[in-house]
Amino acid sequence: MSSFHLMVIIVVIALVFDFSNGWHDAANSIATIVSTRVLSPGKAVLWAAFWNFIAAFIFGTAVAKTMGKGMVHLEMVNEQVLIAGLLGAIAWNLFTLILGLPTSSSHALMGGYGGAAIARAGFSAIIVSGWTKPVIFIILAPFIGMITAILVTIATSWAVRKQSPTKVDRWFRRLQLFSAAAYSLGHGTNDAQKSMGIITAALAAGGFITNYSVPFWVIISCHLAMGCGTMAGGWRVVKTMGQRITKLNPFGGFAAETAGALTLIGTAHFGIPVSTTHTITGAIVGVGASRRLTAVHWGVTRRIMWAWLLTIPGAAAIGSGIYYILSRW
Repeated sequence: MSSFHLMVIIVVIALVFDFSNGWHDAANSIATIVSTRVLSPGKAVLWAAFWNFIAAFIFGTAVAKTMGKGMVHLEMVNEQVLIAGLLGAIAWNLFTLILGLPTSSSHALMGGYGGAAIARAGFSAIIVSGWTKPVIFIILAPFIGMITAILVTIATSWAVRKQSPTKVDRWFRRLQLFSAAAYSLGHGTNDAQKSMGIITAALAAGGFITNYSVPFWVIISCHLAMGCGTMAGGWRVVKTMGQRITKLNPFGGFAAETAGALTLIGTAHFGIPVSTTHTITGAIVGVGASRRLTAVHWGVTRRIMWAWLLTIPGAAAIGSGIYYILSRW
């Protein structure tokens, strides 16, 4: 099979991954606004998908560069590695979606890509320094989201302390439209860039581009695929995110989404590929904990955390297995 045909296959699979990413992570974008009944599920996914796509025209490609050339040595990568990495991430997404677990599509792609690269060239294929920040932020991202949510909750509580509950509820139902849009912007710019990085790595490895610069058509295609995936939804995960961790009202939904948006946009600016799932989960926990610790369903949270820890090694095992199969063809 020619390099061009392999390139086409990689682009198609990468866009399928972006679709599955949007589908899997739709819950992150809409869980709070649906669970507070500010928008119906249908309107919520349209709102989130729109802002997922708009992110293509606002933010840069720092995360894409980290993902594509900052984690694995490109000279040790071939088309089979990229295909195996993408398929490994898609398989993990589908597996956890069936279980209703809000795991990280970002870390699934990191695991699949890294596992396939190791299967081909050993651990020397890994750029250790490139993995440091993403791995550290597996732990930091939810805590940043949680602390930010607590601070936002405290600040907004103080700002409306003299208002009636009815008026506060009415205000935050409107404000949640803006916080949900901001979160979807952060979600779009962070997660769509992961696939951009893989496609650009494939273009560079195949000699289709001379320097590592994300083409505009790649940016638009990835955001479109992700937006379509978000519109497809992921309703089992919505239930886990929206109500099983803690009960949310429009005030709490606004705080969680605002905290998530600030965290995602901040990390994307510095090129750190964090998990939108980890971030919004931490923010929702922060909203619940700001009321009282017993408001958080810690049993559900522990189950989610175990899924987080298993994502990179699980996807890596699948990615390396798929590479082994592809290399024998």
